[in-house]
Amino acid sequence: MSTLGTDFLYKWIGANVPDTVTVGADIISVAELTQKLFADAKSVGISSTEIEEDTGSVYEVILDAIVHRDAGIAD
Repeated sequence: MSTLGTDFLYKWIGANVPDTVTVGADIISVAELTQKLFADAKSVGISSTEIEEDTGSVYEVILDAIVHRDAGIAD
């Protein structure tokens, strides 16, 4: 288990998932964010396996962050 990977993921989401992304975000935009996350992680020496071993699907985590962020804005 890697808290380094998990910490990186959640800090990255906070810094890189824009507040303007809506629930209607398409599959491509979430996939692009996922690829960018893995590239950024690799550049600092964190593997995708290290991130996903604690969090599961990074794609689903990013999508969930978008949905919940947008729900928070609507409230």
